Amino acid sequence: MTASQTARQLARAELTRAIKEAATRQLAETGAAALSLRAVARDLGLASSALYRYFPSRDALLTALIIDAFNAVGAAAESGAASAAPADPGARWLAACRAVRQWALAHPHEFALVYGSPVPGYRAPTDTVDPATRVTRLMAGLVVEAHASGLLRPPAQPLPGPRLVAQQVLDSAGGAPAEPYADLVERSLTLWISLIGTISFELFGHLNQVITDYPAYFDAAMTIAAEAIGLRVLSPPPA
Repeated sequence: MTASQTARQLARAELTRAIKEAATRQLAETGAAALSLRAVARDLGLASSALYRYFPSRDALLTALIIDAFNAVGAAAESGAASAAPADPGARWLAACRAVRQWALAHPHEFALVYGSPVPGYRAPTDTVDPATRVTRLMAGLVVEAHASGLLRPPAQPLPGPRLVAQQVLDSAGGAPAEPYADLVERSLTLWISLIGTISFELFGHLNQVITDYPAYFDAAMTIAAEAIGLRVLSPPPA
């Protein structure tokens, strides 16, 4: 690779970063549905035709922002889990949840982009799937680890009726565990829903004048969700 090729690659990477930063600012100002390559170009002082060499459409730029956001929150969750006691899956679950919340508070518009209302007319391509499931794979791994190590209590009352999740979900989880944990996949979904739902309620103002201590309430909500599937937090990490 020549020096000129290296310089061009660096310049392209720098402009790509600048485009995504300008697009993120536009998310904060007008929302994802109004994202416009022309507006981003104006913000950067460029001709709109120049941006199409980097992102051929609005959806391509949205996809890049979505992948970046999912990878960022995934990295935050993984770092949080790694900070807690290795032998305590419950503590690692809580630490990961705290890290996701802190990321969301610091990046509310990116959180809204990936966990809020769908963008009208946008269809996410398959290359968003792996980043999108990064946090869920971490959470599922902690549940599997707790089950394998005997740290998961069986449910007091199994869920009634037929399976409540699609077969492809069961297949991706390696099948349903044996009794008394046969409904563990269904129960584990409540962990994910509780995490994103509790953060969303705080971030979008639905708990204003309801909760007096958001961090303490969040910890309590995550602990309750974990206990509902039998996951105990043996040694809560320092707040």
